[in-house]
Amino acid sequence: MAQGIDRGRTGLPGGKPKYSIFSLARNAASYHQDWQRAWRAPEPKKEYDAIIIGGGGHGLATAYYLASVHGMTNIAVVEKGWLGGGNTGRNTTIIRSNYMWDESAAIYDHALKLWEGLTQDLNFNLMFSQRGVLTIAHSWGELREMSRRVHAIRLNGIDSDVLTPEEIKEKVPLINIDQSIRYPVMGGFLQKRGGTARHDAVAWGYARAADDLGVDIIQNCEVTGMIRNGGAIAGVETTRGTIKAKKVGVVVAGHCSVLGEMADIRLPIASRPLQALVSEPIKPELDTVIMSNAVHMYISQSDKGEMVLGAGVDKYNSYAQRGSFPVPEHMIAAAVELFPILSRLRMLRHWGGIVDTCPDASPIISKTDVKGLYFNCGWGTGGFKATPGSGHVFADLIANDRPNNIAAPYALDRFQTGLLIDEHGAAGVAH
Repeated sequence: MAQGIDRGRTGLPGGKPKYSIFSLARNAASYHQDWQRAWRAPEPKKEYDAIIIGGGGHGLATAYYLASVHGMTNIAVVEKGWLGGGNTGRNTTIIRSNYMWDESAAIYDHALKLWEGLTQDLNFNLMFSQRGVLTIAHSWGELREMSRRVHAIRLNGIDSDVLTPEEIKEKVPLINIDQSIRYPVMGGFLQKRGGTARHDAVAWGYARAADDLGVDIIQNCEVTGMIRNGGAIAGVETTRGTIKAKKVGVVVAGHCSVLGEMADIRLPIASRPLQALVSEPIKPELDTVIMSNAVHMYISQSDKGEMVLGAGVDKYNSYAQRGSFPVPEHMIAAAVELFPILSRLRMLRHWGGIVDTCPDASPIISKTDVKGLYFNCGWGTGGFKATPGSGHVFADLIANDRPNNIAAPYALDRFQTGLLIDEHGAAGVAH
């Protein structure tokens, strides 16, 4: 974590009993019928100091850090559905920080350092597993680019190692390194600190901790309009009435452009489905995360034994949480060659999330021309891994009305100045 930035309080100071093996044993005596509710279901107040629109991981993290770091407790998180029902619960749960550009390395490694202590901070088991993330190369050109990238990553103090095909085979016995297949394994690079976490636990953990600090979490409350007082925000119209606030943070991923239009702000965002699927469960076979940028494939094994596979982004704009057949079909064809064991598995579930991508494929963490209105969006395929870092710096922006050093490069005005952060889909591929 960046030096000098407070990561927040540890534990739960607001009164909730801590989860522990002792509380588990106590509640076992009552057949687990007496557990306290994880968070309240309050009616919205007439006015708050700040409103966070979006009850996913980023929005809940923002509220938690506003309360724990900046002492703002009169806060509401408003969510049109249920917590974690958007992209937070619709991703492949990969966490890493091995990015080449300095700006990207700063935000993602800040997030990774927060991940490394987050279970203790929130007193909630996020099932964070630093099993390593291995990105494989399928051509000599791709391997040379990876070597260049590894040198840049190391200059930012982030761990990254180049592996030969033989070293990859030793680490991942399942993989096929035969040079005759369509996408031969020519080498790869590994971040040992990378891994996975339980996506819904992230939302629940932040929600419980934020609620304990006094934050109102209001579900089934859709924002239908923005209230402005001249050049400043004054509140929001919702399906549960008008809520006033002088500060509003918008963190709604694929629907950020819709919320922007309500405030007469046009955001440079395209929203597309990103697909993933899981297989039927099998015994433990894969203890690391494998990524392929050429195929646009991610694969890991969940704690339940399912093989989790992520595919690419569809070519059309859509708000649908599903995708088309050609994208996963292309991914599965390559995955079966690389991992022959997959050919005998049946698909259990298939879904899509809505990724919001900027022209430079890097996020927006920014003030707007409307005083008191802030946007956090455009994370593309990199949103889940950034969750704690995104919430931490966005809370700092809202509380102080100015970005810190990590968030400053992600301002909206970069699309006017030309100071873009050129990451391809935040997937670790530079143009």
